[in-house]
Amino acid sequence: MNQISVTGMVLAATPIGEYDRRVVILTKERGKISAFARGARKPNSALVGVTSPFSFGEFTVYEGRTSYTLMSASISNYFQELRLDVEGAYYGFYFLEIAGYYAREANDETGLLKLLYQSLRALLNPSIPNRLARRVFELKSMVINGEYTEEPPRPVSESCSYAWEYVVCSPSESLYKFILKDDVMREFESVVEASRRYYVRHEFKSLEILDVLTG
Repeated sequence: MNQISVTGMVLAATPIGEYDRRVVILTKERGKISAFARGARKPNSALVGVTSPFSFGEFTVYEGRTSYTLMSASISNYFQELRLDVEGAYYGFYFLEIAGYYAREANDETGLLKLLYQSLRALLNPSIPNRLARRVFELKSMVINGEYTEEPPRPVSESCSYAWEYVVCSPSESLYKFILKDDVMREFESVVEASRRYYVRHEFKSLEILDVLTG
């Protein structure tokens, strides 16, 4: 077994047995990995907090022949504020679920990890509407995954076309630097949704809940 350190974010955590957890981590170095966190559900365990979804930082794992074991973690951002906002949290869970859908083990997922981190930060920014953050994240995740998104799936206004091009071409660190007027926002939502339904043939549980929350 080799001990390695990876930088990443916890996408999901599942109880295993009486005291353990299985976590899925999107990492820069190894793509999406699953790791067992022994005793992570014990109240006095050092792994209690670090195995929660949204936790971002450096994780130390043992790499076995068929699985990883999480030994410790140094978390730099828990995104704790999202847990205090029901709507924001479910937008965040939706982003985590999309990242888990696209990511693969042993792939270079640096771009997806950066997008996820910046998009969760956008959810905490009161000047950025959550519905805009959602559509930007959806479109950019399709771009990163290699889907054909050079232009909208149907003719749109000049403002909407500019927004689309900006998201497609900009690095993740610069994505959330614009807002849209209501009419353009509705148009942008419509074409991103059309592309998502065409390219992403998957039903997301968090999206079902989110759609109920947001009407």
